[in-house]
Amino acid sequence: MAETATSQSERATARPPPRTIICMGCKWRVCLLAGFALAGSAVSLPRFSLADTEGRIHTPAEWSGKRAVVLFFLTTDCPLCNTYAPEMNRIAQAYTPRGVAFYGVQGDATVPAAEVRRHAKEFAYTFPYLFDQEESLAASTGATTTPEAAVLSPDGQLRYLGRIDNRLEDWGKQRVQVTEFDLRDALDAILNGKPVPQASSKALGCAITRKPVE
Repeated sequence: MAETATSQSERATARPPPRTIICMGCKWRVCLLAGFALAGSAVSLPRFSLADTEGRIHTPAEWSGKRAVVLFFLTTDCPLCNTYAPEMNRIAQAYTPRGVAFYGVQGDATVPAAEVRRHAKEFAYTFPYLFDQEESLAASTGATTTPEAAVLSPDGQLRYLGRIDNRLEDWGKQRVQVTEFDLRDALDAILNGKPVPQASSKALGCAITRKPVE
C-alpha cells in the first residue's frame, strides 16, 4: 500500500520571481534564480569524504539503503536561507523516519569553518552540515543557489532540484499562505513509487560562492 502523503496542514510556509535581483544582507553576492535541472538524469556523484560541523566524516556509502537523499545548500549570511531553517528541520523530522537522509551543504567556500559551526548551532539544524570546500556536491547536482534543495536516489540519480516551496512572491514579499510545496511533493511522490510531479523549479536566494582560483 502506498504511503500517505504529508498533509498540507503540516507544511510550513516561496515563489520566486522570474528575474535576477540583489540580495540585501548577502554581502556582495548576487541573488540568482537557479536554472532548471535535468532531473531524472544520472548524476556523476563525486567520491567525496566530507566532515560535518561536529567532526564526523560522511561518504556516499551511508546513502545505501535510503529511499532518497536530500541536500540542502546553505550559507551563513543569506537572510532567505536562514528563514528557511525551521522548515528544513520540519521536513527532516517528517521524512527521516520514512527512509530519507538529509544533509546541509556549505554553499560559500570562503566562509571560515568557525563561522559555519556557529551558524549550524545558532539555527539548530537537525541534520549533518557538511563542509564542502571544493563545492563538489553543488557541481555534481547543478545547484547554484542558497537555499536550494537537491533530491537524489541512493545511486546518484537526480530526482528534484529547486526551491523548497513558494513562500516568496518577490524578494521581501511573502505569501500569506504557501500554496506549493515542491520539495515535500517530490519526496511524497518518490516514497509512493510515483514520478516526481515537477522535477525542477527556480530557486530564489544567494549565489553559491566558490573560492577564487589561485
